[in-house]
Amino acid sequence: MKQIDYTSNRWKLAILPALIIVAGIVFLIVRGGFNFDIEFMGGTRMQVNLGTTYENDDIAKLINDKNGVSVTVQKGATDTEVIVKTPPIDKTTEDEIFNTLKEQYSLSDDALMSVSSASASFGGEVQRKALMFALLAIVCILVYIAIRFEWRSAVMAIIALAINVFVMLSVYAITNIPMNTTFIAAMLTVMGYSINNTIVIFDRIRENMKRFGGKKGYSIIGMVNTSITESMGRTINSTITTLITIVLLYIIGVSAVKEFALPLIVGIVIGAYTSIFFAGPFWGVWKQSERDARAEAAREKKKK
Repeated sequence: MKQIDYTSNRWKLAILPALIIVAGIVFLIVRGGFNFDIEFMGGTRMQVNLGTTYENDDIAKLINDKNGVSVTVQKGATDTEVIVKTPPIDKTTEDEIFNTLKEQYSLSDDALMSVSSASASFGGEVQRKALMFALLAIVCILVYIAIRFEWRSAVMAIIALAINVFVMLSVYAITNIPMNTTFIAAMLTVMGYSINNTIVIFDRIRENMKRFGGKKGYSIIGMVNTSITESMGRTINSTITTLITIVLLYIIGVSAVKEFALPLIVGIVIGAYTSIFFAGPFWGVWKQSERDARAEAAREKKKK
């Protein structure tokens, strides 16, 4: 594989994730926040078989007009099944919403497939635990990489990881996918996958530093470019083999599966991208600048 100067082009290569994050921020502002599911915000989830196809907006307008409740409507496992999510409501309002659908679509009582509720306090607890486990994972990763490599590697790995997290959040903002417990699973999966790719790059850098570190004319930036080029095939192959399964899952899966698979696909691609084009190149420039600064300080000291 032809060697590319990743370090010199590092800022250009950082444009892609930056654009996705900016787009996510714009959608977040326009929509007024994330589409939190009942697991995060509390509320009621009703799944009803309408026996006919429908439009989400029509169902939402019907319930809002008849019952005065603002709801989120999603497709179910089939084109005739609808999932209605409401803020926290009492049993009476819940029955009224189903009766509205029952009258509109001439349904029987068994059309109500399932009902589940979660309190607002439960949703807040889920959010706190999600944040706690994410931070715990980041701290463990930081300690592990700092011990295995060096603190600069840990810093760059965490920055790359933060970019992946922001990209994932942007995907949820752009697509308006409900943010629920599957979001936690997708986020932790992408974090682990991204760190694995980053470790592969830093492992090769460490090996090449041992091999070429003592040679005359040795350049850290050149060594980083060589290391990334040598690791590129393994990283791309592992990413493609992982994506094949998840893309198929997205194609044949029901809506709930698609909501999990799509952010995972984007997260895995960006995770590989930042491992190759961000963590290594920026670490190399940082390390080279420190080495040059020490060499310059040594020359100044020698002159004195």
